[in-house]
Amino acid sequence: MKVLPFTILVPDDKSVISEMIAQPHFYPHFHRHDEWQVTWIQKGEGTLLAGNDLHAFQSGDIFVIGAKLPHLFKSNPEYFLPDSQIEIKALSLYFNPAGLMAPLFNLPEMKLSTAFLTKMRHGFKVPKAMKNEFYSRIIDIHNAGGSNRLHHFLEFLDRLNASSETAASLCSNLYSPDFSESEGMRLSKIINFITLNYNHQISLEDVADSACMTRQGFCRYFKKHTGHTFVSFLNEVRVNDACKSLVLGESSESISGVAFRVGFNSITNFNRVFKQVIGQTPRDYVDRYRQISRVNYAGA
Repeated sequence: MKVLPFTILVPDDKSVISEMIAQPHFYPHFHRHDEWQVTWIQKGEGTLLAGNDLHAFQSGDIFVIGAKLPHLFKSNPEYFLPDSQIEIKALSLYFNPAGLMAPLFNLPEMKLSTAFLTKMRHGFKVPKAMKNEFYSRIIDIHNAGGSNRLHHFLEFLDRLNASSETAASLCSNLYSPDFSESEGMRLSKIINFITLNYNHQISLEDVADSACMTRQGFCRYFKKHTGHTFVSFLNEVRVNDACKSLVLGESSESISGVAFRVGFNSITNFNRVFKQVIGQTPRDYVDRYRQISRVNYAGA
C-alpha cells in the first residue's frame, strides 16, 4: 500500500477547514498531507493506522493527527459488504501552522501552542474524560464563519494543549514519516488479515504465514512497526467489537455469547482481557452504560 500525497483544498475565505462526511466507509488509502487533522468519529468502527502504530477506533473517539503523518482509518470488514446498509460519519478539522497560518503561529503569543505542536508532532487521541467538551468545540468551529471561526479555533487549540498532558502519542517520536511503499504494503496485508479473521481462532503461525514471514521475524516486525505484540493488538480489536455488541447488540445476547462471537475461547479469559483493556469487567461496563443512558434519557 503506497503512501499517497493528499491535497486539502483550502477555500479563499478560511484558514481552518472543516469537513463533515457520511459515506459507506472511510477513505481506503494510506495517505498524508501537510495539514494537521482533528477527526471526530461520530459513527463507525475500525482500525487507525498512524505512522507505525495501530489503534482500534469506535464511535465517539477523537484523534489529532500530526502534519505529514501517514495515516488510514480502515473501516471494519462489514462496511465493505456488497449489501451493507451501514455507514460512517465523521467531522474533521484541518489547519496548517507552516502554511497559510504561519504569520499567526509566528506571533509571540503563540509560543506555547507552537511548542505543543512540536512536542506532539505525530498527534494523539483525546482522553475520554475530555471528549464531551471537544464535541461542542469542534461543532462551534464547523458552524462559525469569519473571524469568529478563528476565535473558536484558538480556544480549541488551548484546550488541546491541556488535553495532551494525559494523552499518549499516536506513534513513537522516533518514527520517521518516510514510510516505504513495501513496508506499507506488508503492514496493510497484516492488518487486513487480522480484521477479517479476529473472530476466529487465529494463531501466530497463521498471521505470520499471511505475511510470508517466520514467527520470530513477524514478532520483531510487528512490534517494531506497531508498538504492539500480535496478541495484545488482536485482543484490543476483539474487545472493541465486544464493547459495541454489549451496548448496541441484541438485548438477548449474553456476555458469554459476545465473548465467543468475537473470538475468545473462554469466558474467564474474556473477562480478564476485557478488564485489562477497558479497566472494568464486562458486567460493570454494561451496567455503567445503562446508568449513563438512563440519566441522559431522564434529562432529555
